[in-house]
Amino acid sequence: MTSKLLIRISAILIFIHLLGHTIGHLGWDDETGPLFGVVKEMKSHSAEFMGATKSLADYYNGYSLIMFGLFGMTILMLWILSNHSATNQKLVRQVLFPIGIAYLFFGVIEYLYFFPFAAVISILAGLSAILATLKLKQ
Repeated sequence: MTSKLLIRISAILIFIHLLGHTIGHLGWDDETGPLFGVVKEMKSHSAEFMGATKSLADYYNGYSLIMFGLFGMTILMLWILSNHSATNQKLVRQVLFPIGIAYLFFGVIEYLYFFPFAAVISILAGLSAILATLKLKQ
């Protein structure tokens, strides 16, 4: 497997993660869902923090929206890096390795605080990026 293919596999895995995240985001505050009582409480109480008055639901929603940007940016960066994996290996290694480490970290956090499917996708994306880094010539 070439480093280019491994980088693109990582990008595709993160795209799958983005699709799952989109589905979860669109239905997290469903009024007929099993957790609606919790969601209702998250929305009903607001507090001032750092000059803004927001509810816990606002923060939850905002962080979820930030993830769209993070996943989208990562997918684009990986795809661009894959196009340069043969011609600019040093730069690709320098950018790709931190992305791989970050997605391993995300996978651990997702396993501890969310659910295994998200964790597995992130860990596989991180491992694929790190393996691609190792395959690039020193």
